[in-house]
Amino acid sequence: MDILHLIDRLEELLNQSRAFPFTHNVIIDEDRMLDIIDQMRVAIPEEIKKAQQVMNQRDRILAQAQEEANRTITIAREKLDQLVERDSIVQAAHAKASEVLVQAQAERESSRKEADDYALETLRRLEMELERFLNQVRNGISILHSEKQEIE
Repeated sequence: MDILHLIDRLEELLNQSRAFPFTHNVIIDEDRMLDIIDQMRVAIPEEIKKAQQVMNQRDRILAQAQEEANRTITIAREKLDQLVERDSIVQAAHAKASEVLVQAQAERESSRKEADDYALETLRRLEMELERFLNQVRNGISILHSEKQEIE
């Protein structure tokens, strides 16, 4: 029998009892009172057993939960270590890629400068050759022009 039900019956017995006038005392049916108390004596150990079982079950569940939490933490740490290792590899790869890119850009700039310098030098030589040819052509025209005037 449920202990709370027995307490309710005990309270009901008390409420149904006759009061002594001008006091807080009541007349209680002794047999009914002793019967409820006997039932309580039987029910209380049963309730305590149930409570103990609940506490044991709670402790077992908490132990299982703690074990599962520890396993989960261990797995999470292992995955974190793997991610950190992979992340460091990725970071190293990014650093190397950046280094290669900077080097390639520097080489590109150097090659472009060399090409520009070569083109400029070639154009200057060509200009000098063209000026020499132009001077020769002007000299030839001048000579022909002088000779033609002498003939006339």
